[in-house]
Parts: sequence; C-alpha cells; structure tokens
Amino acid sequence: MLQDIFISLMTLGLLVGLMLPRVRKATAWRATVTPLASIIGSGFLVLGPILSHSYGKYAPLVMLFLCLAAYAFGAAIRFNIANLAQKPNRTAPERRTEYFASWALSFAYCISVAYYLNLFGAFAVKMTTFNSPAMGKAVTSAVLLLILAVGWLRGFSAMEKMEQVSVSLKLAIIAGLLAGLSVYFFTQAEQSELTFAAPAETGWTGIALAFGLIITVQGFETSRYLGSEYKPDMRICSMRYSQWLATAIYMAYVVLLTYAFDAGTVPLTETAIVDMMKVVSAILPAMLIVAALSAQFSAAIADTSGAGGLVEELSGGRVSPRLAYLILVLIGLGLTWFSHVFQIISFASKAFAYYYALQCGIAAVGAFREAKAPIRGMAFAAFGLLALAVLFFGQPVEGAG
Repeated sequence: MLQDIFISLMTLGLLVGLMLPRVRKATAWRATVTPLASIIGSGFLVLGPILSHSYGKYAPLVMLFLCLAAYAFGAAIRFNIANLAQKPNRTAPERRTEYFASWALSFAYCISVAYYLNLFGAFAVKMTTFNSPAMGKAVTSAVLLLILAVGWLRGFSAMEKMEQVSVSLKLAIIAGLLAGLSVYFFTQAEQSELTFAAPAETGWTGIALAFGLIITVQGFETSRYLGSEYKPDMRICSMRYSQWLATAIYMAYVVLLTYAFDAGTVPLTETAIVDMMKVVSAILPAMLIVAALSAQFSAAIADTSGAGGLVEELSGGRVSPRLAYLILVLIGLGLTWFSHVFQIISFASKAFAYYYALQCGIAAVGAFREAKAPIRGMAFAAFGLLALAVLFFGQPVEGAG
C-alpha cells in the first residue's frame, strides 16, 4: 500500500538523518535532545486520545493551553538558570526553597517512573493474546524489579548509552505517525468526513481535567540539571528549542487526530492510539508499540537514575542511590497495583506542579530583587499560582476499564 510505503520512508529518512555523526555530535542538538525526549516521552501517545475524547473539537485549544503553561513554567526555570549563573550567592530563603524543590522533583521522579512503566506494560501486551490490565501490571512489576536489580548491582551507565538511539527511533516513528495522519486527514477532508465533536467535559470539570494533564508536557526542566555538561546559555537554549519543537509536534498531532477521527468509536484506554491507527495504516500500530516501549523504558531509566542521584545529594550521602532505587520501586509497585494509569498521570502532574510552583517562587523573588524587573516578578508569581491550581485542583481522566 502506498500509504505504508510513505510512512516507512518518512520514518527511515528521519532516523538516518538523526543518526548522522554530524547531527549526533552537534552540541545544540545533543543539549536539546534530552529535554525534548522527556517532553515527547511523557505522554505523546496517550494525550491525543484523551484530549479528543474529553474536549472534542476544542482539543487543540486545550493542547495549546498545556504547551503555554509548560512554557510559562519553563520561563521561570530559565530565569533561575541565568540568575544563578550571574549571582551564585543566593539568599538563605532561596537556597531553602531550592532544597525543597529538589526533594519535590525526586518524589515526582518516583511517580513518573511508575507512570512510564505502566504505559510500558500496557503497550507490551497490547497486540498479544495476554492483553489484559492484570497482565500489563504484571509486566510493569517485572520491569520495576529488573530496574531495581540493575541499579542495585551495576548502576545504569550501560543502559543510559541507549538514550541517543532510543530518542532518534522515537522521533522517527513520530514523524511516520504524523505523515500517516496527514494523509488520512486530507483523505477525510476530501470526502467531507472530518469530525467536529462536541466536548464531553466542559466548565470546571474540563479545567480540572486539563490541570491533571500537565505531566504530559513535562520534561523541559531536565535542562536545569545539565550544568556539568553545558554552559547556562546552552541549557537555556536547549529548553527553549525543545519546547518549541514539542509544541509544534503536539499541535500537529492533536489537530490531525481530533478532526480526522470520531473518538467516541474507540474506548478511552492508555493504548487507544493503537486501535485508532489501525484504520490509517497496517504498519503504524506495531511501530507505535515499538516507540512506546523504547520511549517509556528509556525515560524510566533516566528518571530512576536522576532520582537516585538527587536523593543521595540532598541527604548528604545518608541515603544511598541503592536505597533510593528501592524506595522508588516500592512506590511504583504500590501505584501499579492500587491505581489506574490515568490516576497516576494526575498524581505525577501534581508532583511536578509542586516543583514548578517552588521554581516560580524562586524566580519571582529573584526578579523582584532586580529593580528593573517587577513586571517579570509578578508574572512568575502568577505562574506559581497556576502551578498551585494544578496541584490542588487537577483531576484524573475517567478512562474505560
């Protein structure tokens, strides 16, 4: 089928391009890849069906709100990167707030690992005869225990080397997905069969649900912690570039998906995108599963390693990375067996919102200390209030089964 050939060529073409030495070794690209992989990996495959089911024809507007909110939080963190580089001697309240923010981030990592691996488990069994929620949870549990064993015995350095290949593969498959969706979208448009569904969630319920989805555009903050590899200006640029690229990808994806499909025909589950893509292409479902497994596993490794390192640093070495991995896995197992994946998404959104609120607070204080930046300080304070609204009012999606 011509459509399958087109999708394959787009995917292979971008994969080859991303693996070229001059691309892989380009400093700006290497710095951008880390936050970009985190943003796209946070919820690309689940977000489209969630938005189209919940908001109908207004899904792209909600997607735009999520991207703008993430960019606002990113602006505060970028200000903090630049401010710390210029004025490394922070006040005691600022240092204390940063300390609590780092603890909040380490806890958020614990929840996000559970989120990533629950998606991993669901996609791993999706196209098998063992496709059931219980089997997905069993796979998730097994991978959590595998990560604990690897982290406890050997550390994650070997697995972290797979990150570049994993990211390139994921971005290439996303290019193939967008290519296939574009063809399907224009075919539907030619036949006057585009869908403009009424929203299922409106008013405060719709706002609270959107608040619970912040995790799906999270990941840009990783630029904040690349200080050992890149100078402040490059870290700031890497965050900005990654958010611009992610916004373009997310908006194209949600627009194409929302208006080309009647979301009501497919039950809302974490793997709904696979069922939706069956009508677009014979090869896309399998490609998406490969992308999901690769993306979620690499993201889980990165966040597990990050959480272990943060906890060791914050505890002054009193809590070893090994013990941190054990605590993370126990939290992950608890969330896996006693929560639904959409509830975990909401929990993770709240955890990251608390971290963003603290970072916005630090930025607001830093901006108010600059006589010329009171308006910026008020903006950061407003962003912090938005993060607190996400923390207190975010609600999980009600999915099928």
